[in-house]
Amino acid sequence: MVKINYKLFPVKAHYFFFLGALGPIQPFLPIFGKHLGVSEVVIGTINASIPVLFFALKPVFGFILDYFQEKRKFVFMSLLSLMTVSFFLMIFIPESKDITHTEVNCTNITSCEKSVYQLWNAQLVCGNSTHEIFSDEDTLCVSNKRSLNCTNYESCTAIHAKMKSGFYTGVTFWSFVITISIGSIFCNICNSLTDAICFEVLGEGNEMKYGQQRVWGTIGFGMLCLIGGFFMNNVDNTVMYSIKDFYPAMYLCCFFMIIDLLFCYKLKLPPIQKSENIVLDVWNLVKQPHIATFLGFAVLAGMGDSAIIFYLLWYIEDLAKEMGQLENMKLLQGLTVAAETLIGEVVSFYLSGKILRKIGYGHCLSLCFVFYAIRFALIAMIPSPWWILPIELLMQGPTYALCYTTIVAYASAISPPGTTATVQGIAAGMDDAFGFVIGNLLWSALYKWYGGKVVFMSAAGLALASSIVHCFLYTTFFRNTVQIKKKDNSKIYEPANTEEIIESDEKREVRAEII
Repeated sequence: MVKINYKLFPVKAHYFFFLGALGPIQPFLPIFGKHLGVSEVVIGTINASIPVLFFALKPVFGFILDYFQEKRKFVFMSLLSLMTVSFFLMIFIPESKDITHTEVNCTNITSCEKSVYQLWNAQLVCGNSTHEIFSDEDTLCVSNKRSLNCTNYESCTAIHAKMKSGFYTGVTFWSFVITISIGSIFCNICNSLTDAICFEVLGEGNEMKYGQQRVWGTIGFGMLCLIGGFFMNNVDNTVMYSIKDFYPAMYLCCFFMIIDLLFCYKLKLPPIQKSENIVLDVWNLVKQPHIATFLGFAVLAGMGDSAIIFYLLWYIEDLAKEMGQLENMKLLQGLTVAAETLIGEVVSFYLSGKILRKIGYGHCLSLCFVFYAIRFALIAMIPSPWWILPIELLMQGPTYALCYTTIVAYASAISPPGTTATVQGIAAGMDDAFGFVIGNLLWSALYKWYGGKVVFMSAAGLALASSIVHCFLYTTFFRNTVQIKKKDNSKIYEPANTEEIIESDEKREVRAEII
């Protein structure tokens, strides 16, 4: 007989619907911008600029939740509502390109001189057959001239696009910038606050149970990404890069967010001990050398994640262009994210508590960087876009899921009483804010100049170096350092070799290995 934990059910439901709402939209936002006509470097700059605000605002809103404890639910639901409205408004962004139908002689279409990464996909209709070609304003070309059979056709129709004048000063571009910025900022803040609320509901000493709650968000994200990719792949548009392809994803996002708000309204937040001085307590924590080191490696983890989140689907699409395999591309992208989440993340999130108990936070983080290095190297070497599926199926769990759980669970374990949301905001700000800023600036430049293969080989090198350095620092300096938190908010530091949780009626101590 299945027993429902009614205390944790609203937390699981929130993760499912909140991250489920992001599934059909978040992975596709960079591609959405590209289809509007935004260049790689500009998108990289936007992706790097937005996390700057994450970095500043996450601790701020974390402080607000810790300080105004009685208003936690109101603040949280307000942020969720603002995120929903911002993503919904993207539906009204106008087209940036004029679709044209040009009569051309099939034999006059030449091989592309530029890399297809820098071109838009177009269509050449010859009688009853349709061929994928590429365009750069008035220039039409094909990646492989031998794949274009013009024997039975004298005249064909090219369906392609021309950019409207003044794009970067026009309504389309700035509507995209404003909506994606506001939506992404509040989405990221809500994600951090969600983790803080989850740990508050779980209670101190139960950090290892986090993965069993977070796994439901992974299930929702993967399911909705797959469904969204299927719908987008089957939208009937004349040209593949129409932004109308993305409308089903936006509708799904808004529908799931409305359901999520209903569950959040029913969520009961437990009373927690209030810190007398949040700023002082947090400062005394982060100035410790081992905590500063932990935050530094959280930045490196964020740099690695930014390569996957912002550039993997883009790389798959460009690789498909180069190889003439654009058919069912949106479906492949949806399957990729579904493979990452529905199998890899589900298993790793569910088992993360057992893994952390077995090897500890420090060794676990070092191992995650090794898995990141393997994953990035394999991505860089794929011979065909469809090879991405087995790689992501096997590697997303040991990299992102396990690394993310290690970071947020450790941040919760070391938080002084009454500062959980603030410390989570700082840790998340270093990971998916500051790390994303540096990562996006680096990866966007490498992508523009050298392409996706160089991006992922560079990420593999960075991850391997991070693993070696972290393992050395941990085993040499921090392995025997343990923080002990007591109910009276005092802290001492003493040597110990293993993680231990001690509970009694008179006192409760939580010992967490220092990363």
